[in-house]
Amino acid sequence: MAADLKTLLETDEDVRRLFEGRPMQYRKSRSLPDLTWQAQSTCARINRIFFDEPDEAQRLFRELVPGAGEGVEFRPPINLDYGIGLSIGERTFINKDFLIVGGGYIEIGHDCLIGPRCTICTPNHALDAEARLDGWEHTIPVRIGSNVWLGANVTICPGASIGDNSIIGAGSVVVGDIPADSIAVGNPCRVIRALPDADPAFAEVEPE
Repeated sequence: MAADLKTLLETDEDVRRLFEGRPMQYRKSRSLPDLTWQAQSTCARINRIFFDEPDEAQRLFRELVPGAGEGVEFRPPINLDYGIGLSIGERTFINKDFLIVGGGYIEIGHDCLIGPRCTICTPNHALDAEARLDGWEHTIPVRIGSNVWLGANVTICPGASIGDNSIIGAGSVVVGDIPADSIAVGNPCRVIRALPDADPAFAEVEPE
């Protein structure tokens, strides 16, 4: 049975710290490693049975990610540290090798296209060596708007935000805020121009 975020927030101090972005020690926690073990185990099962038992794979995915909207599609393999705290809008498509590292809140809007081998990271480890060695870290939420297209191998770093309709070029590393209606590329990812009003490659396509 998938963990219920509301209940965990009420009963587990480590989970509360994780999703509030407060300092916590994952490696010394009694509950967080178990939650990631369960999520990763479910992902492994989904990946194994996806093509042979698609209905069961979809059921497991919905149980793992209760915040997934109607019409969300994905292709294996997927690998999530937590399913709780993740929301995915309706009709979003997630291509293969999707990876989410760490907990904290992640919002993905509706009608997004997530290319292969994309990664979303929410945790920041301590900057000073002693605190980092002691396992201190904290999460920063990530927000991806609606109708966003992430090219292959895009990495979204803690605290990043991408506005509606924007396109992130393949291999980019998003470390800050990308405004809506933009095309952005690079490491670190920067806006190179606004979206065009129309794409000439599709000039002959009749609107539905």
